[in-house]
Amino acid sequence: MATMNVSLPDLMREWVEAQIDQGEYASSSDYIRDLIRQDQRRQKLLQAALTNGLNSGRSARSVEEILQDTQKKLADG
Repeated sequence: MATMNVSLPDLMREWVEAQIDQGEYASSSDYIRDLIRQDQRRQKLLQAALTNGLNSGRSARSVEEILQDTQKKLADG
């Protein structure tokens, strides 16, 4: 396993230490590895969503209709 040194501002270092103190992670390395895994999953989901969108073809709705529908969904929670 490779080792990396990362410089963090004090507030970020304190945040990482707080996550460890709360018992969520065993070490700063454990925390960073989890963040990277989460980022990898998000990237895969985003890529899949983009691919699905591109493969779905054109919508019959106008941009304005899509925008209004999205705004309504956001407002409804």
